[in-house]
Amino acid sequence: MNQKAATIAYVLGIVGLFYLDREEKARTSKALWIPVMWLLIVGSRPVSMWFQTGPTILQGDVGAEASPIDAAVYGIVALAGAVVIALRWSKVKRVLQGNAPILLYLAYCALSIMWSDYPFASLKRWVKSATDFAMIVIVLTDPNPGLATKRFISRVGYILLPLSLLFIKYYPDLGRAYDVWTWTPFYCGVTTFKNLLGMICLVCALGALWAFLGAYERRQTPHRTQHLTANGIIVVLAIWLIVTADSMTSLTCFLMGGSVMAMTTRRWVAEREGAVHVLIAGCAALSLFALFGDSGGTLVSSLGRNPTLTGRTAIWQAVLSLHTNPLLGAGFETFWMGSRMERVWEISKQHIQEAHDGYLEVYLNLGMVGIALLATMIVTGYRNVIGVYRRDTHAGRVRLGFFTAGVIYSVTEAGFRMMSPIWLAFLLAITWVPVNSLEKRSRSHRKLTGAETPPGAKGEVVTVERV
Repeated sequence: MNQKAATIAYVLGIVGLFYLDREEKARTSKALWIPVMWLLIVGSRPVSMWFQTGPTILQGDVGAEASPIDAAVYGIVALAGAVVIALRWSKVKRVLQGNAPILLYLAYCALSIMWSDYPFASLKRWVKSATDFAMIVIVLTDPNPGLATKRFISRVGYILLPLSLLFIKYYPDLGRAYDVWTWTPFYCGVTTFKNLLGMICLVCALGALWAFLGAYERRQTPHRTQHLTANGIIVVLAIWLIVTADSMTSLTCFLMGGSVMAMTTRRWVAEREGAVHVLIAGCAALSLFALFGDSGGTLVSSLGRNPTLTGRTAIWQAVLSLHTNPLLGAGFETFWMGSRMERVWEISKQHIQEAHDGYLEVYLNLGMVGIALLATMIVTGYRNVIGVYRRDTHAGRVRLGFFTAGVIYSVTEAGFRMMSPIWLAFLLAITWVPVNSLEKRSRSHRKLTGAETPPGAKGEVVTVERV
């Protein structure tokens, strides 16, 4: 098949996925397309890069912030989001009041601009980070937040994943990237690096698996077979892309996050909250043991990685040797700038721009204060996840999956960074929403689909949402 025919076929396939997963009676706000657009950009490549010709060269962040095209696009999307926030202020205000840990973390990030060596760059990146949270708030304040959550993820998956396959198969100049020093090829699809391809596939695969499990459980759902088909295709395609890109961190996180979601469909788990805690703790413990407790490196080697985690341990030693301010850090998102970045390149690996550990990344930029605030977000966020799960098993299931993937992914990758798909998914998981919002959503879906509410844990009624 030539490029033109393949392009037409894949575009028709994308349209077909949207058609198969349609829900004729359910509606979400048109404003949902704003966070969808944000995630489409975050999960692929800067707009300016789409106008480049020739093969993609892997040389880190090549200064996308300096591009007027990118600045204009980010600004327009952020401004549109701000307008929606203002129009929904009564709802947004309640959400913000319940998410003090996230707001405190963002406030400290803003404060750290004061001691950054590059305050203007830090400020621009902070605005993007605040926009990340604003996009999640738009999703969760939609008139139908459960369906909005599903469509937020699925719309991105239906577009980016088939296009990634198209680029890899038929547009190698776009779908493959090359190391600037060795010219070693990597499969990157619509993204700029294999790990980013793995990350967006991870997020979309977990979202599709959630929708698949929901449709599988409710046998009376209209167009059930079509929903199963569309989401099943995305799960399979995402796994294929992750394996092709050789992004083992994303594959591991999908297996763990997906296993948590799948296990909670079992009645003996769903009715026992303690079993859910054990599942999450077990996944985290297994990951930590494989990375730091398995002295022989057997588990890591089974994934095709050496005990140094492809040079990550050397990177960790290199960045820690620079001795940044242990209490306050270097300033929000500015550790990897100037002489510090050059020094790391000299003693570890050229052109890296992350510590390959989300917790270490936070420490380098924000110090121990940042780590403490992040820990608070994780603890309170997990409480919010479990709170949603208690009230609505199905809605809580995707939060459990995203939470599990987020905390594990950041052990070997910089997951807690602005404009990162896994960071957006993690925020989606931990953000508190009003209880009555969940109840209203579940009632509206039962009216549309005629769903019955199964008994929940401790004799409570757990409302079931069809999306």
